[in-house]
Amino acid sequence: MKNESSSLRKEINKSNLNFPIKITKKAIDIALKNLSPKNNNNILRISVKGGGCAGLKYLLNFVKNSNSLDISTNINGLNIAIDIFSAIHLRGTVIDYVQSLQESGFKFKNPLAKRTCGCGSSFS
Repeated sequence: MKNESSSLRKEINKSNLNFPIKITKKAIDIALKNLSPKNNNNILRISVKGGGCAGLKYLLNFVKNSNSLDISTNINGLNIAIDIFSAIHLRGTVIDYVQSLQESGFKFKNPLAKRTCGCGSSFS
């Protein structure tokens, strides 16, 4: 399993994807405002997990440490980590922060999603 993950990580890094997702300045600014220095959770973990009404759901949370198989970067002062499984499903995704009368929050624009739920928090 470890060798498989390592070769997968190399494949992702070789495919011209310095980091598999893009994140807008507005999304970075909001994430930086929400960092919690008290508990040292200073890495934004972006991931997907089975669930939601469409099959996979998007997750964002702050963590203290990334793991050795994560793909990590720092964009405009925001430390970001993504695991290999999630990187495969989020390749090319743009994360933005939207604020309107109807909604506010992080929005995932995933070109690999074949189907999404009505609220946009899950996909397949």
